[in-house]
Amino acid sequence: MLKEGDKVPSVRELAARLAINQNTVLKVYNELCRQNVLKIERGDGTYVSSNKQTIPVAERRKTVSNVLREAAILAVQLELPIEQAGELLQKEYESIVSQRAGRGKSGLSEK
Repeated sequence: MLKEGDKVPSVRELAARLAINQNTVLKVYNELCRQNVLKIERGDGTYVSSNKQTIPVAERRKTVSNVLREAAILAVQLELPIEQAGELLQKEYESIVSQRAGRGKSGLSEK
């Protein structure tokens, strides 16, 4: 689980890890900054804000939906069947949850 003050991956790094367009990640980061969830430290990176504001469920769903749409577009373009795309999402999700539980740290699974 990300904690306040944790550094989040760069736009380029996260886009590469998720195999999605950098503009999609940038839009999500900008929206999270607008909601004071993330803060940008010029020249240093992007961090989880210490602001205690919570994101409404509808906004969280919308944010995830936008990223998943990019992944779905890519899967269709690469002719990857929905079952395989779903398996990949589930595998990544479970890997991240397992990593967080096992190490008590934040971040995405390393590849």
